[in-house]
Amino acid sequence: MSRSGGIRPKQRTRARLSLTLSEREDISRGISAGLSMRAIAAQLGRSPSTVSREIARNGGYYDYRASRAEQAAWNRAQRPKRCKLACHKPLRRIVAKKLQSQWSPQQIAGWLKREYPGNEDQHVSHETIYKTLFIQSRGALKQELLQCLRSKRVMRRGKTSSLKGQGLGKIPTAVSISERPASVEDRAVPGHWEGDLIAGSNNTFIATLVERHTRYVMLAKIDNKNTQTVISALIKQSRKLPNELYKSLTWDRGSELTDHQRFTLATDIKVYFCDPQSPWQRGSNENTNRLLRQYFPKGTDLSVHSQSKLSAVARQLNERPRKTLDYETPAERFSACVASIG
Repeated sequence: MSRSGGIRPKQRTRARLSLTLSEREDISRGISAGLSMRAIAAQLGRSPSTVSREIARNGGYYDYRASRAEQAAWNRAQRPKRCKLACHKPLRRIVAKKLQSQWSPQQIAGWLKREYPGNEDQHVSHETIYKTLFIQSRGALKQELLQCLRSKRVMRRGKTSSLKGQGLGKIPTAVSISERPASVEDRAVPGHWEGDLIAGSNNTFIATLVERHTRYVMLAKIDNKNTQTVISALIKQSRKLPNELYKSLTWDRGSELTDHQRFTLATDIKVYFCDPQSPWQRGSNENTNRLLRQYFPKGTDLSVHSQSKLSAVARQLNERPRKTLDYETPAERFSACVASIG
């Protein structure tokens, strides 16, 4: 597995319609008996063109040998063949440049289809990009580009998930997510946000906010997890946006939002709380927090990052195309919402 970059090679199998060794031996015996190709095909229950191609590609009517033809067929079917990125230098340059810009393989693949809709030579699947990175014997993308992937792994691993088990408890006068309007759930209307904290070493935190309709990201520097500090930071962030684009906030049951009523009184923004141990109810925010770990790894001190640094990271995320937005960027989608209310 280590030789193949964590990607398990497929076991070699014969295609369902391929000629078998016994059929090739029947072809060889038919030739020896002086039968025509149509007669041999009739005996095998195959098309005459199938028999004709088989004989032509393996020495012709007088030099055909079953065992040699069988081995040649396996050799022709050998995989992997030279990959598309190894054969297509301009495409390889584009992919490498986007990887260096912190784009994921899936974002690159989707963007290429959108940018070159009628040119399949400029298309490549995200799986091909991953395999070219992890299987260095393909010889197309440099191994250094592995560091541009968010996980920075040298081998592919299965996804794992975990639930937060700390800081959950009862929030006074909390409004459950079950009471959130249906228009928020289907993401049809902009202005509804999901929020959370990401933690670092030495009790350092960053507040993360994601708009559900556009996936637009905002980050806020906070000094600690105290509810007064967090609420003040959220109030400050909310004042950077038009009222029409900040109508509600969905949070988990962390103690940092105990003082949520002060937030609502100051901003007129409704706050809804997820059910305990249900991170999927804030799916956009959970996914964004995972992306942010590329910039703010676990176990590092988050207090060293200034607000300008956080804003720069948020800007980079907002300028990446998203599959869920049909490879439009969150910034483009959010700007369209701002323009529509202007």
